[in-house]
Amino acid sequence: MHIAQIAPLTEAVPPKLYGGTERVISWLTEELIALGHEVTLFASGDSVTAARLEAVWPRALRLDGAVRDPNALHMMMLERVYQRSGDFDMLHSHLDYYPFSLLSRQSTPFVTTLHGRLDLPEHQPVFDIFSAVPVVSISNSQRRPQPQANWVRTVHHGLPANLLQPKPVTPSYFAFLGRIAPEKGIDRAILIAQHCGVPLKVAAKVDRIDQDYFDEKIEPMMKSGNVEFIGEINDKDKSEFLSGAIALLVPIDWPEPFGLVMIEAMACGTPIIAFNRGSVPEIIDDGLTGFIVEDINGAVGAVDRLGQLSSIKVRRRFEERFTARRMAQDYLSVYRSLSDSRAPHLRLVGTDALAL
Repeated sequence: MHIAQIAPLTEAVPPKLYGGTERVISWLTEELIALGHEVTLFASGDSVTAARLEAVWPRALRLDGAVRDPNALHMMMLERVYQRSGDFDMLHSHLDYYPFSLLSRQSTPFVTTLHGRLDLPEHQPVFDIFSAVPVVSISNSQRRPQPQANWVRTVHHGLPANLLQPKPVTPSYFAFLGRIAPEKGIDRAILIAQHCGVPLKVAAKVDRIDQDYFDEKIEPMMKSGNVEFIGEINDKDKSEFLSGAIALLVPIDWPEPFGLVMIEAMACGTPIIAFNRGSVPEIIDDGLTGFIVEDINGAVGAVDRLGQLSSIKVRRRFEERFTARRMAQDYLSVYRSLSDSRAPHLRLVGTDALAL
């Protein structure tokens, strides 16, 4: 198949540091190519890929301070995709609901993976109007606010099997990885670590919108506790960081659509202690790859049970459920199903009609 992958321009594909959606797009793209398919990637010009790159803008918008209206550039990209739609067998968008109207008005099969939360009030009328547009969820829990949407499949994320590996180090701290924001629960992670008397290492970015939250609430908590703030790290540093952790703490307080950090920890054989929110019960096998808890007290209690878990079994479960190869094969099944439904069907004509 010739497949178009349509990525946000916010980050490069793959991103230099943080950027879950763009990393997933990169892993999917490279796996599709490895499986023998032709892929064109619509993305920023600083993306690195084995696919044919359609560079819509020279740099990722997060790194380009001169861009003040990112919507204009995304609209330009969608028009370019629309004009070239006949070149592809499948259009796969990662731009949420933005392409729904335009892609519905052309003949090439298409699908959109929804990467974000869907429980905001303004989402309801969008999915009411576009209830026929085929969409993929990244967890079953993500679907719940919009049951009227045309869900064609849930495809859990996956990462390359050899990207992250367990390292031969002695675990000695709790880890927090990703982004510092109220819904991610860094304050709760600090409290859990304090209760347990275990150091906490934080490898995370602070977005501009969350800077005041970090400055006013989180930084003082870090100074008063046994917390080491590392900042953003890239993939080459994650194996060492996660392998050195007794557990990854995921004390979230929002309907997490997926939570890539959980499978990154599993790839390193590191168990997870996570709050029972959003996708968590779908990703963690309670008692095998970690523990699912309801609150801080539950997390503190779970720490005593971490010795029951096997890092070898945690890694094995990752290999069974969350590799990029499995993700690519799942998407190929989606593509073929949608292509078959769009294919013209032959109409049988009776012999009497042929004689006329």
